[in-house]
Amino acid sequence: MQAISEIEEKALRAIQDGKLYSIEEIGQRANMPLDSVRRAIEWLREKKLANVTEQGRESHHLTERGKNALKNGLPEKRFIQTLQHLNGKAGLEKIESTAHLEKELHFALGLSKQRNWVTVQSGTPTMVSLTGLESELTHYPLEKALHEASKGSKVEESALGELLKRGLVEKKTETKRFVSVSEDGKKSLSMAGENREEINVLTSSAVKSGEWKTKSFRRYNVLEPAPPLFAGKKQPYLRFLDRVKQKLVSMGFKEMEHPLIVSEFYNFDVLFQPQNHSARTWTDTYSLKQPKKGGLPEKGIVERIRRAHESGGVSESKGWGYAWSEEIASKLMPSAHGTAHSARQMVNGVQVPGKYFSIARCFRPDVVDATHLSEFNQMEGFIADQYFSFPHLLGMLKQFAMEIAGATEVKFIPDYYPFTEPSVQLSALHPKLGWVELGGAGIFRPEITENLGINGTCLAWGLGVDRLAMFSLGIQDIRELFSQDLKWLRESKMV
Repeated sequence: MQAISEIEEKALRAIQDGKLYSIEEIGQRANMPLDSVRRAIEWLREKKLANVTEQGRESHHLTERGKNALKNGLPEKRFIQTLQHLNGKAGLEKIESTAHLEKELHFALGLSKQRNWVTVQSGTPTMVSLTGLESELTHYPLEKALHEASKGSKVEESALGELLKRGLVEKKTETKRFVSVSEDGKKSLSMAGENREEINVLTSSAVKSGEWKTKSFRRYNVLEPAPPLFAGKKQPYLRFLDRVKQKLVSMGFKEMEHPLIVSEFYNFDVLFQPQNHSARTWTDTYSLKQPKKGGLPEKGIVERIRRAHESGGVSESKGWGYAWSEEIASKLMPSAHGTAHSARQMVNGVQVPGKYFSIARCFRPDVVDATHLSEFNQMEGFIADQYFSFPHLLGMLKQFAMEIAGATEVKFIPDYYPFTEPSVQLSALHPKLGWVELGGAGIFRPEITENLGINGTCLAWGLGVDRLAMFSLGIQDIRELFSQDLKWLRESKMV
């Protein structure tokens, strides 16, 4: 008894005589709200101190059609009463307009013919006459059954069948719970004696007054498994992105602007990617349908980029040797890679030394699978510093992949990117998927930095932060990052 709560004890004492009681009856006997009774009974049942049985009770209720018949009369009776009002004989159209039976007219006529209450003479109009046998409607048993069903009274079986068949009444089965004390419950009550006063929480006032000496304390089983608690928390992937940002900021990086929509000027042209490059076609990038074009920066910058493409500009490069188009550069598109935001930052100006980053939404028409999405996040950045070398960059990326993503093995593979030289690909070993490409890195080509007036080396990197999260969160499919699976969301660790 010391292990049960106050409401459990009240409910148990209310059923101690061994009889069956409903929840409502227990509430009255124990003077408790019904919600408290239900909670207490469920706990007592789990502790085997009470027995709970369910009993089904069948009841009958009028349908909408039945309620209408109760209010206005059964259609066959209204049909006969109308015919009586018309002196026992009338055309069918006349009966219809007088009785207002609408859709029930033909049913009432057919039933009246079946019961031999009327005869029908074909012709124009169709004539209907009473037979004299309609007097049984004075004490019509179906009408009486309808009234009894409306009050919840017992209805004679054959009449009930007719009401159900005609859709005037429907069956409903109500299940009710009844509770009685179990043998273990009786033993507990006999050992407990009279009602006891119990302390659930030991307060300072109870200690000071000495009240605790005369009261019993409720016992708690601290070894009992606690129910799962699904507390509110940030989505796991968003929490991971916050951690990545904190790491970069702590390393001295400044966050760049990263709009969803950019011009081809920033996505390609500033990065010295020719306007006839295959990556600029519809198979590799998206374009904006409306509006199609956007503004470009001041003319001096645009002219520098033109000269870089056509002849190399101020750099020692010969450029691409074609007529660069300002119209193509002004086309708008969802950013295809985070480097577009590095290009914008370099156009707006950079500090040397300086470190910049963004975690940006990117869009490419890729085939969606376990490691690819058509809409994804990319962690992009660059370092402008004449003393920061390429090996420094590789060391920083390796440390980042191991500390943030939890990768245990990392490797660099020579690669090609249109805007960096030299360039490498960063890959990490996933326990399930094998080697997974995380991103690329390299030194921005002089055609980019020198034509933008940036002195010193700019080392750039772009990582698929979605894939980093796969490593960190221990998932095998990149699509799970954006999952609505409540089980995964609830069970994900908060730290």
